[in-house]
Amino acid sequence: MTVVRVAFTQATWTGDKESMIQLHEAWTREAASAGAQVIAFQELFYGPYFGITQDTAYYDYAEPVPGPTTERFAALAASLGIVVVLPIYEEDQPGVLYNTAVVIDADGTVLGRYRKHHIPHLPKFWEKFYFRPGNLGYPVFDTAAGRIGVNICYDRHFPEGWRVLALHGAQIVFNPNATAPGISNRLWEIEQPAAAVANGYFVVANNRVGREDNEYGDEAVEFYGSSYAVGPDGAYVGEVGSSRENQLLVRDLDLEQVREVRERWQFFRDRRPDAYGPIVAP
Repeated sequence: MTVVRVAFTQATWTGDKESMIQLHEAWTREAASAGAQVIAFQELFYGPYFGITQDTAYYDYAEPVPGPTTERFAALAASLGIVVVLPIYEEDQPGVLYNTAVVIDADGTVLGRYRKHHIPHLPKFWEKFYFRPGNLGYPVFDTAAGRIGVNICYDRHFPEGWRVLALHGAQIVFNPNATAPGISNRLWEIEQPAAAVANGYFVVANNRVGREDNEYGDEAVEFYGSSYAVGPDGAYVGEVGSSRENQLLVRDLDLEQVREVRERWQFFRDRRPDAYGPIVAP
């Protein structure tokens, strides 16, 4: 398989978990009908972005893996023959909670999960209240749609994780987000293309969209969508998504570009890991 058709979503919080799940089930069916081999949802897709406040009530959104949402999408993946990248709020055990993406293969097999490593604690991004730092490394999953890795939102600001995914053989890295306007707008434009070029793979970055005032009133964050796919040459694949509207985006990624770009630039040949010791010093 050289060309992989990927689908990715951006959605506004409806105010109800079940309706969010149903929306994404419908999008998964639509994506499969359009020939997509893999679909990825936004960060914490079935709930609000609760990091804008610190409230124990939101712990109720956490689920085990396997658990009800994982099992529901595993069954759907198997019925449609599509890979699913499923970002959820994971409860490992009571009081041990992670920001997680579960990777489900096209036959419904749960291949594993990625837990977000870098946890922000900033105004309206109070994530350390909700999540422990990830402890499962940077896995790459062999799926029916290719070798897939995941970075979640704030992780994208740290180049080391992108590199580890490349060294583990990722061809496509999905980067689900909850990114709000401000200084992040410019970073959104440049960070994922830079990561794709530096590491010679595709990056699919999707973001929440719309204002969650149905949850937080005047304190709500308005997410700007603008989801996109970018190739190992740093060029967008198709257009950038809407900054205001719900969307299911579908793009064709030619994985042969990974080989072409890496052989052209030879960044992996010319790396000097013997000189990089300070990077991992505390």
